[in-house]
Amino acid sequence: MQSFIETVTNVNGAINGFVWGIPMLVLLIGTGILMTVLTKVFQISHFGHWMKKTIGAVFTDKHVTAHTAADDQSISQFQSLCTALAATIGTGNIAGVSAAIVSGGPGSIFWMWIVAFFGMMTNYSENVLGIYYRRKNSRDEWCGGAMYYLRDGLGSRKGFEKIGALLAILFSAFCTLASFGIGNMSQINTIAANMDSAFGIPAIITGIALMILAGLVIIGGLKRIASVTEKIVPFMAIAYVIGALVIVFAHVGTLPAVIVSIFKGAFGMKAVGGGIVGYGVKMALTWGMKRGVFSNEAGLGSSVMVHSASNIKEPVKQGMWGIFEVFADTMVVCTLTALAILTSGVVNLDTGEMISTSASTALVAEAFSTVFGGFGAKFIALAVLLFAFSTVLGWSQYGMRGFEYLFGTAATVVYRVIFVLFIVLGATMNLSLAWDLSDTFNGLMAIPNLIGVLAGVPIVTMLTRNYVDRQILGKKNVKAIYSAFPDIQAMQEKAAAEDERLGIEE
Repeated sequence: MQSFIETVTNVNGAINGFVWGIPMLVLLIGTGILMTVLTKVFQISHFGHWMKKTIGAVFTDKHVTAHTAADDQSISQFQSLCTALAATIGTGNIAGVSAAIVSGGPGSIFWMWIVAFFGMMTNYSENVLGIYYRRKNSRDEWCGGAMYYLRDGLGSRKGFEKIGALLAILFSAFCTLASFGIGNMSQINTIAANMDSAFGIPAIITGIALMILAGLVIIGGLKRIASVTEKIVPFMAIAYVIGALVIVFAHVGTLPAVIVSIFKGAFGMKAVGGGIVGYGVKMALTWGMKRGVFSNEAGLGSSVMVHSASNIKEPVKQGMWGIFEVFADTMVVCTLTALAILTSGVVNLDTGEMISTSASTALVAEAFSTVFGGFGAKFIALAVLLFAFSTVLGWSQYGMRGFEYLFGTAATVVYRVIFVLFIVLGATMNLSLAWDLSDTFNGLMAIPNLIGVLAGVPIVTMLTRNYVDRQILGKKNVKAIYSAFPDIQAMQEKAAAEDERLGIEE
């Protein structure tokens, strides 16, 4: 068994090194830069608008949070956000940020920000394409994602029919496999390790308990998952943000030095841990980008599969929820984790060298313990439990959609059963292998997805211009574009006309 694990580790390491090479990072960042330029820096130029239409609308528009009817298989805009955030706000926000600082130094946080800034528009583009190309399955559920804009977008071009179809299949296969890594084993493994460390609960007990709880939710389908995540996500995010802010304010005197350390480390003005400067920059850049992608998932094409199930009609409006998703995950939660670690004195801000011997979530727990004492470790253990468990719920939906595309709607019950059983395996397996597998499948997912996004550049640009003309500039006689398919376009137009007659703002 040990030799098998070593073989898997070596093979995976080789694949991981190839997948996360410079070309992959260029593709990820390049796609985000391209979409940022073509949408005229939408994430900044229309910052007030998308904030008002996303998180602002939660408090001002009851239709954003209103549940759909029992016979309607779509979910509300707020539920789609919470389910997507449930999948993105996970161990990457705690253990992942810690790993980036340990391996890449404070400078890795700067590159994480860069990934997030441009990733906002990658995620935006994914969700715009997801809504535009989505279809309904035999259960009357909306189905969208990279597999659909690869098949019906790229595949609709002359000479690209087979390429689009093949890439759609590859994405679905990688997505299904990734759901067992990033969305299951790595999350559960971190929960089990923390529950054992903080409360002395054996990993197998944690695994069995979580398997039962997850099974009760996952077997119920998307509407039950969305119902649970819309309750868990706001609570866990707000509680963690408040806790991290307390740590930062308690050490506010070190904040200027932390900011300087982040920027110096990012550009090699000092070495990481006393090492060679050029190597330090490479480590900071690589770890910042990898952990940034692992955390907010922009470029993977994952969260679009939940966003596409929203009851919204306008592709760009769902795209704006994608911008907010990345903003909340990385710019808020990950940044606060990093600041809590760096201000608490566990890292030498002059050299980037670790003072503490802790790693992963234990490093964050140590930072929280500087203010909360013994409760700090327990707080982080509970935070990891909620963050990671909600990620498992969200990713079960992603993997299920990939599996459905490959084997049909009726076969999804098989996937759900296997996914739930893997929770016990995740609780007891090697942690480093779980993380490495997650990084590998992340990269493999991203490749076909980003090809699909790049192929959809004209569509995203057209839909963005159409929306800005109608909704922001107020131009008259500009017809709304909702879907690539005439039947769905007609259905959405009829629904939009009825909403306008009733005075309902989408």
